[in-house]
Amino acid sequence: MEMQPGQMAYDRAITVFSPDGRLFQVEYAREAVRRGATTAGVVFRDGVVLAADRRIPNPRLAEPASLEKIHQIDEHVACATAGLVADARVLVEFARLAAQINRVTYAESMTVELLVRRICDYKQQYTQFGGVRPFGTALLVGGYDDTGIHLYETEPSGSLTSFKATSTGGNKGPVMELFEQKYTPGMDADAAILLALEGIRQSLEDSQNLSQVEVCVEQVEKGFRRLGIEEIQKYATRLPPPTGGSRAGKS
Repeated sequence: MEMQPGQMAYDRAITVFSPDGRLFQVEYAREAVRRGATTAGVVFRDGVVLAADRRIPNPRLAEPASLEKIHQIDEHVACATAGLVADARVLVEFARLAAQINRVTYAESMTVELLVRRICDYKQQYTQFGGVRPFGTALLVGGYDDTGIHLYETEPSGSLTSFKATSTGGNKGPVMELFEQKYTPGMDADAAILLALEGIRQSLEDSQNLSQVEVCVEQVEKGFRRLGIEEIQKYATRLPPPTGGSRAGKS
């Protein structure tokens, strides 16, 4: 982010607004998200697909299972994370606790929207008080409840937006362009997985290598399912040829 004259006087504390009404620490947290790996979510007829680039640092030595970017929060809801991994882990644990407290207290699962709002309330608190910093993480939260299928994007500021298909993290532009062109309401799980994979491929430097991509499905009556590497590779062989070349993601 380019530094403007006089900006340093207003970016030292989270509680100080700049004269034009900006909180620079929140904007810096958004920049941390933009430097993170790409994630994508696609709603289909009876569920939602979440996909993420894990960016395994050393594929020969690292254990891929230890680098999860998609986490199950409850039986009916999961999230994909982009940005600072440690911040994401804290938010995931907070969300899991909130979901379990609701289940124990009311003997029913938490709606996806209420859970997302609880996460965003927690994020927003860290934009109001001195001595703390915002979470440098954006979550794509997908799941289902009695009101339907849902996919939400949460930002470091604590804002939330509902989408039918979306992407966050580094180099999300070409992914969103693809979704705008190819997303159709009511698609089945198979088509949604293919679209999510094609979207993530748009952000990769090596468009032929999807071995580092993580894919999970949250589906009504079937619950949470994490696709294995072999299954992902089978889907990869069915993708159309890349158009316009691959895009290099941010480091």
